Amino acid sequence: MREAAEASVTFEDNRLAGVVLGQYDQNLAHLERRLQVVAHANGNHVIVKGPPDSVERGKAVLEALYQRARAGQSISPGDVDGVIEETAQQRSLFPAPNSANGVSFDAVVTRKRGPVRARSVAQDAYLRALKRNELVFAEGPAGTGKTWLAVGHAVSLIEQGVVERMILSRPAVEAGERIGFLPGDMREKVDPYLRPIYDALYDFMEARTVERALQTGMIEIAPLAFMRGRTLTNAVVLLDEAQNATSMQMKMFLTRLGEGSRMIVTGDPTQIDLPPQQKSGLVEAVRLLSGVEGIGHVTFREGDVVRHDLVRRIVKAYEDASREPASAEPRGSGR
Repeated sequence: MREAAEASVTFEDNRLAGVVLGQYDQNLAHLERRLQVVAHANGNHVIVKGPPDSVERGKAVLEALYQRARAGQSISPGDVDGVIEETAQQRSLFPAPNSANGVSFDAVVTRKRGPVRARSVAQDAYLRALKRNELVFAEGPAGTGKTWLAVGHAVSLIEQGVVERMILSRPAVEAGERIGFLPGDMREKVDPYLRPIYDALYDFMEARTVERALQTGMIEIAPLAFMRGRTLTNAVVLLDEAQNATSMQMKMFLTRLGEGSRMIVTGDPTQIDLPPQQKSGLVEAVRLLSGVEGIGHVTFREGDVVRHDLVRRIVKAYEDASREPASAEPRGSGR
């Protein structure tokens, strides 16, 4: 049995120490759970105890978080996860592309939030793919940041003047329910389907800026069916929930790409709500366009979920169940 190790970290600024540790030391508690260590904070001094490798990583994580706090960045348990992943890359024999001062995940920068750094290797690959390719497919379960980071990237392109407008789209397919006819004009009808995109927009832009952009057409919200016949130039175009696009709809959407435009297609192939006889356009497009120059493809797994820890465990439980044979399903009462 390996002996337990101990390391101490002292933060120079008490106020920044509070930012690192989080409200009621929630960030420190999250670090303990993730690295299987015990950490005690006394003012600006933290002692970490546990297995030598974990203690070493815990110390490195706390020091990296302090540097982020010094740079004026807020720190949440999700940011702790991101730094833990970064330190894992630094210790790898085959690290990801690095900066001058060691491995550093890529970030998306907007005026409202400043730099938002990737929290996993997959998110880092995603941000790099978005910056390098004109068309990017992102597949994976809920909670991995596919849509949120795509909207953040789109906002950054608008603010940098790389593109002139943002077009956000989704197939209008109910997730197993029948909600009937919705009242109101076109925007009011499609709003319920696009609410997750609105939430991400308000995260990256001031509310008054979003409303003004919607009124002037700089941001356009459109159901997928209304994209037919258009050529989209100098725009960043996001298709969310693309697993619910049919093959014909996906081909139609992809061929809307015009000069100076970027496209981002996100979806979860395990949550297809199309009728059984219809193929998912996302699954087909990823297969057909694999290896085509200028197209990026990133796949997220359950380990990349960056929401609450419980969400990661829920996703994993469902994925484990999907791999079990049909005979494992509970039988009916039968007469």
